[in-house]
Amino acid sequence: MFERPKSGERAVLVHLDMLDEKDREDPREFTELALSAGANPVSLVTGSRNQPSPRYFIGSGKLDEVRQAVLANEAEVVLFNHALSPSQERNLEKALEVRVLDRTGLILDIFAQRARTHEGKLQVELAQLEHLSTRLVRGWTHLERQKGGIGLRGPGETQLETDRRLLRGRIKSILKRLERVRKQRDQGRRSRKKASVPTVSLVGYTNAGKSTLFNHLTIADVYAADQLFATLDPTLRRIQVSGVGPVVLADTVGFIRHLPHKLVDAFRATLEETLNASLLLHVVDASDPERRGNIEQVESVLQEIKADQLPQLFVFNKIDRLEGSHARLERNAEGKPEKVWVSAVTGEGTEVLYQAIEELLADDVLDTRLKLSPAMANVRAQLYAAEAVVSENVLNDGSFRIHLRMPKSDWAKLAAKHQLTLEDLLLAPM
Repeated sequence: MFERPKSGERAVLVHLDMLDEKDREDPREFTELALSAGANPVSLVTGSRNQPSPRYFIGSGKLDEVRQAVLANEAEVVLFNHALSPSQERNLEKALEVRVLDRTGLILDIFAQRARTHEGKLQVELAQLEHLSTRLVRGWTHLERQKGGIGLRGPGETQLETDRRLLRGRIKSILKRLERVRKQRDQGRRSRKKASVPTVSLVGYTNAGKSTLFNHLTIADVYAADQLFATLDPTLRRIQVSGVGPVVLADTVGFIRHLPHKLVDAFRATLEETLNASLLLHVVDASDPERRGNIEQVESVLQEIKADQLPQLFVFNKIDRLEGSHARLERNAEGKPEKVWVSAVTGEGTEVLYQAIEELLADDVLDTRLKLSPAMANVRAQLYAAEAVVSENVLNDGSFRIHLRMPKSDWAKLAAKHQLTLEDLLLAPM
C-alpha cells in the first residue's frame, strides 16, 4: 500500500520563508531530513511568500523554477518543507509530472524505514493510514477521465468508498492492538512503581545524542547514528544510582519542529514512558546554533503530552565539539542541579550527571534504617510487599533492623495508616 523511495532518489527540495514566524522551517534541517530518508538532494529552490497559494502552495513563477530544476537534474521526487493539502499535492504532481511529498509525508517515510519492533511498526502504519485517508483521491484521478456510455462506466466512486472502508477497518484493528500494547506498558509501569523503582526518561530534539548517552550510561548497544530519528522504539534498561538504588532509564523518540499531530497521537503509547517518568533528562546538542529554538520545540511537545510539569534536568551534550568547553554541573537559585555539560561520545561528565540524578531523585526517596518491634510484624510485611526492604537483620530481642528504601510519598501513606513517626523508629543514620 505504501511506496517507499529508493535509496539515493534524486530530489528537488522546495523551501519558502513565510511571513508568519511560527510557520517558518529550517532549510538546513530539511536537507538533513531528506538525507535521512535516503534521498539525494540535487537542488534547493527557495523563496518567500506572505501566504501560501491555494492551488500550488507556491506561485506560478516559482512553479516554473521548480519544473526547470526537475528537468535539469532529472529529479524523481519533489520534497516540500511545508505541510501541503491533498489538492495542492495533486495539483503539483500534475504540473511537475513527478511524485510530490510534503514535510509530514517525508517524516512518515523516515519513521517507516526506522521502525524495528512490532509496536513501532504498528504506530507508523497507523500514522501512515491516517495521512493516506485524506489523499485517497490521488490514487483514483484516472477515473476523472471516464465518461458515461456503454463500456465507459466505471466503479470509481464505489472503489473509492471500498478503499475508505478498508482503511477505516485497518485503522480500527491497529488501534485495538495498540491499546493492548498500552495496557502491557501500564502493567510494567505499575510493577516498577510497586517495586519503588524510579524511571528516568531521556527526551530531546532529534539527533541530540540521546541514544549515544543511553549506551554510555547503560553499557547497552542501542542503534545510534548521526542522523535524524535514528531511534523510534523506546528502550528500557536498569542502572544503579548510589543513594537511590535501581533506576530504569528510558530512551525515547526524538522531537522535531512541527512534529505532525498524527505522529504524536500514534506514538502516544511510547510517549507515556515520558509522561510517567520520575525525572526527565532533556538532552540538548550544545554545538547546535539553533539549540535555543530546539529546546522550545521540545518543551512544546512536552506540554502537548502533559509532561511539562515533571522534574527536568538539562543535559548539554557534545561538548567535545565546543572549543574550550568542559564538563560541569550548574545549579539553580535553590542549589538544585539544573544543567549538566557532558560528552556522550568521550564519556566526559557522566560522573557529574550521575551525581545530579542522585541528588534530584534522592529528594523523593527515603533511604534509612529502622528498628521495628515484633508487634509491628504487619508493618514489616507491608514493607516487604512494597519491595522497599533492602536488607534486614533480626536483633537479640526479636526486633527487626531494616534497611529501607522507598518513595517518601509511599512511606507517608504507610505511616499515616499505622500512626508511625519516623523519628521514633530510626536506628542509625545512613
